[in-house]
Amino acid sequence: MSSVAALQPEPAPIVACTISRDVSNFDLLIEDMEAELGESWGDLTFDDALLFLNQPDADALEFVAIAVDSEDEADLARITGIITTAKEKGVRVILIAEEVSPIALHQLLKLGADDFVPYPLPENALHEAIERIHRAPKADLTIQPQMAGPSLKSKADRDGVILPVHGLAGGTGATTFAVNLAWELANVQKDGGPRVCLLDFDFQYGSVSTYLDLPRREAVYEMLSDTGSMDNTSFLQALLTFNDKLHVMTAPSEMLPLDIVSSDDINRVLDVARANFDFVVIDMPSTVVQWTEAVLSHAHVYFAMLELDMRSAQNTLRMIRALKAEELPFEKLRYVLNRAPKFTDLSGKSRVKRLAESLDITIELQLPDGSRQVTQSNDHGLPLSETAAKNPLRREIAKLAKSLHELNKAVEAGTA
Repeated sequence: MSSVAALQPEPAPIVACTISRDVSNFDLLIEDMEAELGESWGDLTFDDALLFLNQPDADALEFVAIAVDSEDEADLARITGIITTAKEKGVRVILIAEEVSPIALHQLLKLGADDFVPYPLPENALHEAIERIHRAPKADLTIQPQMAGPSLKSKADRDGVILPVHGLAGGTGATTFAVNLAWELANVQKDGGPRVCLLDFDFQYGSVSTYLDLPRREAVYEMLSDTGSMDNTSFLQALLTFNDKLHVMTAPSEMLPLDIVSSDDINRVLDVARANFDFVVIDMPSTVVQWTEAVLSHAHVYFAMLELDMRSAQNTLRMIRALKAEELPFEKLRYVLNRAPKFTDLSGKSRVKRLAESLDITIELQLPDGSRQVTQSNDHGLPLSETAAKNPLRREIAKLAKSLHELNKAVEAGTA
């Protein structure tokens, strides 16, 4: 009898579960789970999930993949209960969502989902999500609020590169560009990468906090109100961290007049930021104010975002005239055309050429239209690399970040 028993294979231990209203609605998820885990996974309905998670068998789970679609929004309370229970048990949560409203998705992510993958699943997306949660330290199993202060210690041993981004018209994608450029710079190399800081200087309508799902803090207003007593430590304490890599100064919690700070205040903030970070990306308001001159003076490159339309052309001309009239360094401006025509659009290419010639400028960077994925990424509070890594806009920004990093290293090597 014992020899016969020995020939019978033991069932594979269950290390993960899918949780959904009906898993048959997510065929690609089934295929990817089988490819990743073989038979070491199970399937639970929303009704069964809470019961199972409260049993001792759930202690062996490494993660659960909760799959939701638009029909599940009416059952949001039960789904949030499942996520909360899983986090309390120390089980990682991968959220898989198809056509879920931004508000509902935001609520689910805020509860502490460890990763998010859109459905239909992009190629290798589930594999990469599983790899990320395996690499994450064990201590992160409990819910960690992102509003914790940065762990970066004040050393003031840097001489950072200042990179402001200024939209020359509304809706040109300046904040999207600033957020994703900062994130790509922070991840330009796996180990020992540059320290990167993102500053939201649009004190009225700043959206950096929204695009990275970070809370606005009163500490920002307190710091800006008294920059004379600001030091390295108090500056760093006013920042938030995004995914332990990017340090962010959000816009204040209340809408403030843009002249709440002076040029001297901005100079102090930028001096401290440069001393503590390798790259300082600034999301500027579209309005030109008194302290715009201070930012322009500090800037190594001043990105000016525009589109292929008349308002952008007229505003670009006004900007150039204003800077020349004040004898400011307008040559620092680097023009970035967002939603540029495709390579095969010869008519669009011709319009771009005529635009540059009529304004007597050089459009050095043309960014492709990232389409709907950009809006979805911003609504989800995540950079494009986390939601749509193959998006053409994300790829161009990643190339720019790599070239900026390599150029900075070459300059440092030359001055060493």
